[in-house]
Amino acid sequence: MQHLIADRCQTLSMNDSELINQILNGNMNAFTFLVNRYQKLVVHISGRLIQRHEELEDVCQDVFLKVYQNLGKYRNECKLSTWIATIAYNTSINYLRKFKKGGEVNSDDLAAFEKLTDFKSDDYEKAEYRYIREQIELLPVQYRTVLTLYHLEEFSYQEIEQITGMPEGTVKNYLFRAKALLKEKLKFVVDENSLKTVKEINNEE
Repeated sequence: MQHLIADRCQTLSMNDSELINQILNGNMNAFTFLVNRYQKLVVHISGRLIQRHEELEDVCQDVFLKVYQNLGKYRNECKLSTWIATIAYNTSINYLRKFKKGGEVNSDDLAAFEKLTDFKSDDYEKAEYRYIREQIELLPVQYRTVLTLYHLEEFSYQEIEQITGMPEGTVKNYLFRAKALLKEKLKFVVDENSLKTVKEINNEE
């Protein structure tokens, strides 16, 4: 028992490079900790694309299976979080193309906004930042993806380009349009501070 506790404490203190070395040497405790470390990142990214809970669980499991299978190919050319985020994004997109016939990956499909609830003016002052997060879920898929990657996961434009394959100019354009659409529906400023609060709410869960 003491050996297991000591091994777990050692794993907790490892950085990503040390974890990878331990995993490649067959330490499954290290992989379990890597999953715990990056599970929220994968759920956030895949959850912007896959919105049915049971499907999301399957996709996230598939993501970490691919992480495990391909970890030996990781060459430290980017941050591990960026590499895992890329796998999460591509796995989710491929799932949608395979099972949803690609319909949901159309970034210009603004029909999703028909589901947005129109609030009376008296309700605006009562709107919480949790409501902002709910509206993000209703954005067209590419908009909510780049919004999540940039504001909630704090990836740079260059990292988002690497993760999604979108040109940096497209990423910036999607971010601008996403915030413009949110402002239009919410009728109050959706800025860096409000999106930061959404991140804090997400981290509490």
